[in-house]
Amino acid sequence: MIAIEDLAVAYQRQKQEHNALQNVSLTVPQGTVCAVIGPSGCGKSTLLKVVAGLIKDYTGTVRINGGEVSPKKLRIGFMPQNYGLLPWQTVAENIRLACRIKDGWSEEKAAKMEALCQKLGLTDLLNRYPQELSGGQQQRVSLARVFLLEPDILLMDEPFSALDAITREEMQDVFRDLWEEAGITTMLVTHYVEEALYLGQQIVLMSGSPGTVAEVMENRWQGSRQWKTTTEFFAKSQELKEKIKAMGARTL
Repeated sequence: MIAIEDLAVAYQRQKQEHNALQNVSLTVPQGTVCAVIGPSGCGKSTLLKVVAGLIKDYTGTVRINGGEVSPKKLRIGFMPQNYGLLPWQTVAENIRLACRIKDGWSEEKAAKMEALCQKLGLTDLLNRYPQELSGGQQQRVSLARVFLLEPDILLMDEPFSALDAITREEMQDVFRDLWEEAGITTMLVTHYVEEALYLGQQIVLMSGSPGTVAEVMENRWQGSRQWKTTTEFFAKSQELKEKIKAMGARTL
C-alpha cells in the first residue's frame, strides 16, 4: 500500500521558490493500479519521483507498506518516459540490470527471464542494442526489466506516450497481462484519459499549480475494451476531459 499525507514539494527557480506539490494526500491500496491524470505542470512526475525515493526534499509523509520510502530496502520499479534503457548494453543486459544490482544473478532469475522474454516476444532480440529496436520493442524490454525485478511497487511515467496509437493499445494489453499475474501496486501517470480508464482501478485527477489531488475516483470500467463503444463510457471520458480542460490543459 502507498500512503501519502499532506505532501508538499518546492523548488528553487531563478532565486524564487516554486511550489510543485501542496497538500497532496492519497492512498493507493495494495495490488491496485492507480492512474494519475491532470494538466501539464501539475506535478504528476514529481509525485512519482517522491514515491520512488528520487526526491527526498519534501514535507509531509510518504509510506510504503507502513514504512518509510527506502530504495535500499524496497524493490521499486520505475519506468521513465524514455524507457530508461542503456544504449551501450544489449537487450539481455538491460533486462538483467536491475536484478543484478539488487540481488545478483541466479538460475531461478534466468528461468524467469526466459519465460518473460518468450511472453513478450523478445527471445530473438536479446543480442541487439536499444537503438536497433522499435519504440514498442524498447517498451517490451523495459517491461521485462521491471517485472523480472518483482518489485514491491511499480511507478510508470507516461510509459506509452511516445508510441503510435495502435502500438500504444498493444502495449497497454501487454502490461495488463503481466500485471494480472503479478498484482503489483502501480502508479501510472498518463495524459490519455482512455488509457487511464482502461488501466486504472483508481483514477486520481490532479490540479495545479501547485499540484494537488482534486478528485479520486473508483473506476469500474478498468480492464475491458468492450465498454469503449458504450454511451456511458464516452460520457465518462468526456467528463474527465472537460474537467482537465477547465484546468487549462489539452487532453487526448
